[in-house]
Amino acid sequence: MLDHVFLSVSDLKRSISFYEAALAPLGINQRFDFDGKNGPPGHPDLKGFGANGRLFLWLREGIAAGHAVHVGFAANSRKQVDAAYAAAMAAGATDHGAPAARVYYDPRYYAANVLDPDGYSIEFVYKSWQHP
Repeated sequence: MLDHVFLSVSDLKRSISFYEAALAPLGINQRFDFDGKNGPPGHPDLKGFGANGRLFLWLREGIAAGHAVHVGFAANSRKQVDAAYAAAMAAGATDHGAPAARVYYDPRYYAANVLDPDGYSIEFVYKSWQHP
């Protein structure tokens, strides 16, 4: 099981605003700022995002490598996928696949894909078989 991901972003303020908007429809609305000086020498400042008491996405200022990363965020419904996609687009994302069934994976695999402001591939996905 994945615990956390660090993304290096070229403009921290812009990326915080983007992820706050894009992840809110998924209920990912907890934020935490970690001051790197409280970690081991050389630890970066981090801006964390999470839900239900878990922080799992961390942004750090640095060199962004665009298409080098793909992150999929689980949604609880098709409606959440649609809302996250709309919020991401309104916050400056580039379309990379409008909301639709991804039948090449499975007819029940519903997703939307965007590129964040640094070109990272972000997916909002609802897999009905993973929900009771």
